[in-house]
Amino acid sequence: MHTVSGGEVAGILVAVFWAILVSFLAVALARLAQTLRATTKLVADVTDQAVPLLSDASSAVRSAQTQIDRVDAIASDVQEVTSNASALSTTVASTFGGPLVKVAAFGYGVRRALGGRKDDLPAGPAGERRAVIVGRTVPSARRTKRKKD
Repeated sequence: MHTVSGGEVAGILVAVFWAILVSFLAVALARLAQTLRATTKLVADVTDQAVPLLSDASSAVRSAQTQIDRVDAIASDVQEVTSNASALSTTVASTFGGPLVKVAAFGYGVRRALGGRKDDLPAGPAGERRAVIVGRTVPSARRTKRKKD
């Protein structure tokens, strides 16, 4: 029999250790390759699905832009109609407003002249009648202070 020296035992241990290490690395590389294949397949599937989705999204954005353009046109038309209505309102008010006020004032004056003066006069604070002049009120008589007894 042959005796094994300490260096040979150490060499065998190192060889076994390296064999185990290489086996673990081979398993890890095999799993890494499997993961890379799955990742490549996943990326290809996502790419196949993403292209139609991007096309649909682009179509939706174009459609939305068309609708926004239409709404913008409608808003500008509404603004134009509003400004025209405002101009028409101003024209009507300036054309008919002054004469209508004059006719109303004339009618009030005629009613007052025909209806009698004392009945149309507004009552003052103490129940006395007061004359009304446009722009101011003229009291019928001045009050005097009473002396206390």
